[in-house]
Amino acid sequence: MNKAKIGALFFVLLTLGGCASSSNTDEQASEYNDPKDPFESVNRTFWDFNYDILDNYVLRPVTVVYVDYTPQFARTGLFNAALNLEEPSNSLNNLLQGKLDGMLISLGRFLLNSTVGLLGTIDVATELGLTRKEEEFGETLGKWGVGTGPYLMIPALGPNDIRSGVGDVVDTSYTPLDALNFYFAAFRTGIKVLESRAALMSQEQQLNQSADPYSFVKNAYFQNLEFKVKDGKVEKTQEEEALDDDIDAYLNSLE
Repeated sequence: MNKAKIGALFFVLLTLGGCASSSNTDEQASEYNDPKDPFESVNRTFWDFNYDILDNYVLRPVTVVYVDYTPQFARTGLFNAALNLEEPSNSLNNLLQGKLDGMLISLGRFLLNSTVGLLGTIDVATELGLTRKEEEFGETLGKWGVGTGPYLMIPALGPNDIRSGVGDVVDTSYTPLDALNFYFAAFRTGIKVLESRAALMSQEQQLNQSADPYSFVKNAYFQNLEFKVKDGKVEKTQEEEALDDDIDAYLNSLE
């Protein structure tokens, strides 16, 4: 799975854990032997709740209304502002990972977008060549060798793990996120959730056609964690290498 596909899929993983069908065969439901998922029976129950109720009756309908009735320029501005508030966290996590250029870029982005960019609603920094260098404390812990811990499907929040959960708490402790009042913080989170759900509309069919959407999402979740911790330099398994060789051989035979 390339970076673009993982990025598109993972939008929804940070909200409700996917929007695919939750039906599984009795045989699949009885085989819970994934060491990364010791609470699979409970996690699957929460997966069903997230999809069958929350996404089906709340998140998806609200997202459709938001997309249909909110002007694109307003959506872009609100989303830019929400992301801009995370730049101090990005800066510190880049520093903790020894990425000095990323630290300076993130700090510069925050200063530029918060002033010239009208409180972050306009992404001036990107126009000037300062592309976003997103880093989370969960990734920092991964760089330091800390394992993910067990997989958790959290009601209303979706896929998570101990390391990422701790990272999320730490990331929201930095200024200015720590200074936001409850209502402003909820508004910011809501904008990110809606934009994340909207971004996955085109990916719904892929999830719906999966034999076991729960396992599909879980595997994609861990692949994405590894991808982010290793900055995209993920080593392929022998099976993946063999498949790539077969594809290359086939393509070469056509030349």
